[in-house]
Amino acid sequence: MLNFSMHILFKTYKMTQFLPDNLLGLFAPRAPIQYKPPPDDLFINRKHIPIDGIAEHVQKFEDPKDTPPKVRIETRDEKRIRKRKERQELMAYKIEQGIATWTPADNPRATSDPYKTLFIARI
Repeated sequence: MLNFSMHILFKTYKMTQFLPDNLLGLFAPRAPIQYKPPPDDLFINRKHIPIDGIAEHVQKFEDPKDTPPKVRIETRDEKRIRKRKERQELMAYKIEQGIATWTPADNPRATSDPYKTLFIARI
């Protein structure tokens, strides 16, 4: 805890003045910014282009009746959902075809006696 005299010491003196010259140079202020006059008149005093309405240009617009309908583009989410649905339908079709063509009697890798099958569990 600081006593009163230490508090006054820190408050009246800056600690940077006790640094060596090579470090004291790091705390030196930069040169002031050189004054340059503004390049143009102030924005308020400039001449502005007059602002007109669009009434004279409305006749150049195309008629909304003649415009073609918007082309509907699917969003990312719609595309993702569509592709997922197509994959599910394709897998369902493959499963149905596999079930229809499956004949366990024609399996060349099957053993002749099903009781000779060995199951290994909990390795």
